[in-house]
Amino acid sequence: MKSYIKSVLLSALVLVGASSCTNLDEEVFDQIMSTNYYQTSDDIIRAYVRPFEHSYWSITSLITLQENSADQIATYNRNGDWLDGQFYQRYHYHTWTIDDSDNPWVGAFQGISQCCSVIDDFNELDPEKFGFSREQFDAFICSLRTLRAWLYLNAFDAYRNIPLMVSAKNTALNSEGQVEPQVMFDFIESELKECIKLLPVKSGNGGNGVKQGEWNKAGAAALLVRLYLNAEKYIGKAMYTECAKYAQDIIDGVYGSYGIASRWDAPFDWNNDQCEEVIYAFSGAYGYAHWQYDSGSWWWGLPGNAHLYFGFKDWGMANPKFALQPSLDIDGTPYTYELGRPVAKYKKYPEDCRLKCYKNLPGESKREGMFLYGYLEYVDDNGNVKRITNPKGDYTLYIRDKVGIFNELSPEEDAKALARGVSNMNNGDHNSGWHLVKYPFYRDGDPGAIEADYAVVRLAEIYYSLAECKFRAGDVEGAGKLLNTVRKRYYPAEKYTEYLYKPEGNVTLDEAELLDEWGREFIGELRRRTDLIRWNKFCQGSWWDKAPDADTHTELFPLHRNILGANLKLKQNPGYEDIAR
Repeated sequence: MKSYIKSVLLSALVLVGASSCTNLDEEVFDQIMSTNYYQTSDDIIRAYVRPFEHSYWSITSLITLQENSADQIATYNRNGDWLDGQFYQRYHYHTWTIDDSDNPWVGAFQGISQCCSVIDDFNELDPEKFGFSREQFDAFICSLRTLRAWLYLNAFDAYRNIPLMVSAKNTALNSEGQVEPQVMFDFIESELKECIKLLPVKSGNGGNGVKQGEWNKAGAAALLVRLYLNAEKYIGKAMYTECAKYAQDIIDGVYGSYGIASRWDAPFDWNNDQCEEVIYAFSGAYGYAHWQYDSGSWWWGLPGNAHLYFGFKDWGMANPKFALQPSLDIDGTPYTYELGRPVAKYKKYPEDCRLKCYKNLPGESKREGMFLYGYLEYVDDNGNVKRITNPKGDYTLYIRDKVGIFNELSPEEDAKALARGVSNMNNGDHNSGWHLVKYPFYRDGDPGAIEADYAVVRLAEIYYSLAECKFRAGDVEGAGKLLNTVRKRYYPAEKYTEYLYKPEGNVTLDEAELLDEWGREFIGELRRRTDLIRWNKFCQGSWWDKAPDADTHTELFPLHRNILGANLKLKQNPGYEDIAR
C-alpha cells in the first residue's frame, strides 16, 4: 500500500525539484508561494508537500548534533579518512565552535519559513476554486502547523534561545530577535494542543497506510509528550504529570489504535506504513526522497564495501562515517565507563535478537540482525566466497568492538596494535567499531530496497516516556512493566524471568539501567544527546575518550557565525564566542 503523500504528494517533488533542499542559499519562500503561483489543484499539493520534504531532509543534520555529541556513535579517524579538520572530534569532545555547522539551524528555520508561507497563502485562498473543501484546507493548514511545531521543537532543543516566526507575510507578528524559552515553550505547547483538537484521528487498526506522512492527533500528542518530558531542562519546571497524561491517552487509544510490533524491525522495514507502532513517519521511497538512507546519513554509517555484502550495488560503495563507540580497549580489556559501551549494554542480555549480525535472508525483503561486525562474507560474480576489505583493498576487514589501528592484524593479534597508538578518536582504522543497520539495505532488484519510511515517532517512545514518568514518581514496578511491554520482543519467551524487569522478571530497574534502556531501544534515532541532558549526564558524564565538560554551557549549541551575521538582533548563547557588533 502506497501512502497518500508518497504516491500523490511526493510525485509533485519531481516538478518542484527535491534537490533544492541541499541548497542553503534559498531565497525567502513567500516570494515563491505567492497567490499568483496557485492556478490548479496540483499547485496546492506542490505547495503543501514542499515543507514536508525539506523537513525530512533536515534529519540529516541532526545526526551529528544528537549522536556524534553523545556516548553511542562516533566518527573517528580511519587511516586518515574522516579526520575532516577535527570537525567530528570537536563534536565528540564538546569543543565545537561558532564556525562549525549551521545546517541544523538552517534546516529548522528554512522549514519553519516554508510552513509559515504556505499557511499564509492557504488562509487567503478559496479552497473551492481548486476543488477542495474548507475542511480539507483546514486539515492541510493544521498538519503544517504541527510540522512547524516539530521543527521548532528540534531548534528549541538544540539552541533554546531562538526567534519566533508565525507569518511570512505579516512580519510584525514575528520576533526581531530571540524570545525567552518560556515564550517558545508556550507557543509550541499551545500550537500542539490546538492541533490535537483539529487534526483527524487515526482510523482502523494496523499502520497509517495511505495516511502515512500526514500528522494526526496522536502525532501532535506525541510531540507534547516530548516537550513535557524535557520541560525541566527547557524551562526549569518539571511537567512529568502532564507528560504521563498524554502518554497514557495515546496508549489507551484516545487518539487512535496503535500497538507495539511483534518484530523489532517492523517500524523500520520497507512496509512500515502497515506497522501499527509507527505514529508518524516521513514518507520515503527509492524513486523519491529517502534521506535516512542517503550519503551523509546511514549509507555513510557502513563499511566502504558493505554494498558487496548486502548485494545492494546500485549506489556503489558505502562510507564508514558513523560507527559505534567501543566497549573494549585494543587488547580486549573492557571499559568500565557508566555511559557509552553500547555493544556491552546489548550483550548484558546476550540472547537479544538484535545482536545477530545483519544479513539479508533468502526471499524478498527479509533480514535479521541490527549490526555489522566480524568478517563479512559474500559471493562474487564468479561464485567465489570472499570477505570484504577496506576501501583501498589493503586489508580484509574484521570489524571489532574496539577502536585502534589493526589494519592487517587478525583478531588473535589485536594486542600488537597497542604499539600503534592508544584507542582514541585519532587512532582508528576500517576495522574499528560495529556498524548500525536499523533501516534495511535489501539486494538490488528487491521491491523493498530503500522503500522504508522514516519513523519520526514510534509508540515505543510513548511507553518509555510514561515509564520514565512513573520511575521518577517512585513507581519503579509500573515503569518496569511498561518497558517490558516493548522489551519482550527481543528475548526468548522461556527466558523472560532472566531478562525482564521486576516484577515480571528478575532484573532490577534503576536510574543507570533506565538510561541504558533508552539507549538500547533508540540507538541512532536522533535523541541520545537529549536523553543524556535530561538525566544530567551529557556534560557531567564520561565515556570512551571523553572526559566531563568543565561546565554545562554545552547543553546548548552556539549560533553559527553566519546566523549571527545575518541578524544582529540575535544574541550568542552563553559560554560561546560572539561576533563583533
